[in-house]
Amino acid sequence: MIRFWKRTAAKEAGECGLRVATAMLSDTGCHREINEDYVLVVSPLDTAICSKKGILALVADGMGGHEAGEVASRLAAETVKRSYYETSGSAGVALAAAFQEANRKVLKLARRRKNYSGMGTTCTALVLMGELAFAAHVGDSRLYLVRRHGIYQMTEDHTAVMDMVRRGILNTEEAQKHEDRSVLLRALGTHDQLDVSVWTEPLKVMREDRFVLCTDGLHDLVHDDEILRIVESSEPQSACAALVTLARERGGYDNVTVAIVSLKSAPNEDEIELRETRDAEVCK
Repeated sequence: MIRFWKRTAAKEAGECGLRVATAMLSDTGCHREINEDYVLVVSPLDTAICSKKGILALVADGMGGHEAGEVASRLAAETVKRSYYETSGSAGVALAAAFQEANRKVLKLARRRKNYSGMGTTCTALVLMGELAFAAHVGDSRLYLVRRHGIYQMTEDHTAVMDMVRRGILNTEEAQKHEDRSVLLRALGTHDQLDVSVWTEPLKVMREDRFVLCTDGLHDLVHDDEILRIVESSEPQSACAALVTLARERGGYDNVTVAIVSLKSAPNEDEIELRETRDAEVCK
């Protein structure tokens, strides 16, 4: 019997002429006892808040040993969520400020508790506000855009191997197989100064766009073209399940986490269905 933990959710909301469908799924994988990933999607039911601050989706991949990684990713994600919705200013400015606050909180806890020393986390966040998308990113979790039968990686991994690719020491194929591909150059909660990658300009979204946020437990085992095929051919909740299943079938060496935000033309208001978040612990 393999015992694993899943966090799932699905929600739909109408906003600015678009129907936004979201889903998320987090799985411990086949070899880990603890899920150090964290995922959340926030779609405010208050129309004023939703119009002003938008929908937030986030994935985080914690590190730091037994329990510490789980603490780091959860604390970072919840801090980013709270801080983003409480911070005034543009979405990009609010996201950057939220990441900095999360960095301070994780670092403070790591220094105060000996058993949390050295913990940290990746963090990749997307904000969808009307017809504009904003993003902030630290680490090697990823944000993809699926558009018009193509898939585009919208974040750059902050790893030692990707730094070698940028400097021409390795090519992309060599980087994918390199034994140090998971060595991070940036992580939230490990240093006083945090360099956050934030989009300087928002992205204008299009009908049928799909955003995929995932941790390396997924993108290390599932190729970009496979993500494209699954996301294009399935509704968000089914696509999340299919992606996690594929990663597990290929070994599931790490925790596997994915969130999908899908845009379509909005139906009439009375056709919109809302499905609230649900948590489940599953045995197989």
